[in-house]
Amino acid sequence: MVRAVLVDKPRFLQRLRSDAASLGVRVSPDVGEGLFWLSSELLRWNAKVNLTAILDPNEVLDKHILDSLAVAPLLDASARTLLDVGSGAGFPGLPLALVRPDLEVWLVDAVAKKVGFLKHAVASLGLAPRVRAVHASLQGAPSSEGLSPADVAISRAFRDVRRWAGLASAYVRPGGQLLAMGGGGLEPPVLDGWGAPDVRRYALPSGDGRTALAYRRSAAPDPR
Repeated sequence: MVRAVLVDKPRFLQRLRSDAASLGVRVSPDVGEGLFWLSSELLRWNAKVNLTAILDPNEVLDKHILDSLAVAPLLDASARTLLDVGSGAGFPGLPLALVRPDLEVWLVDAVAKKVGFLKHAVASLGLAPRVRAVHASLQGAPSSEGLSPADVAISRAFRDVRRWAGLASAYVRPGGQLLAMGGGGLEPPVLDGWGAPDVRRYALPSGDGRTALAYRRSAAPDPR
């Protein structure tokens, strides 16, 4: 059995604040406490339930927490709803929910044990009912799945941007945003029905290059 890994809290918080600032994201003390708890609890659960292949606390900070926070500057300031598809252990949805307390966030995953962790995290962090975890495999039918069109849809689970956009188009309101995440070499495809993306390329402290793409869905045509 894998042993739970202890996270050095002072070092974690110091690195979190400085590395997040370098990505253009301010982490308040309350948010830092929440992200520390999330990282520690993820590693504790992972010792019994396989939630992530990442077992090192530094990698959890780099590849889960900071990678999630790096897309925060791309989110519309006016966005009020965010859908995280294939959320896994809550990335990027949970960190974004913590730094954007004005967002209502739906965390969707098809794996029951991961949704169990998400529900535990949402309750423990005091994020309900603003944030909720949904056990589902989305099929492009939001009304029958209990979902409404969101201002922003995001996923780290889809490596194929076109495939992700094809699914997400049913879940993003006209004028809303589609966010895709990938490696440093990810090139932004042209997507029908979506404008040219904002492209953000950044490096994690580990040295890994990353890319985030933010597309805007075309607004509904004027019926007149």
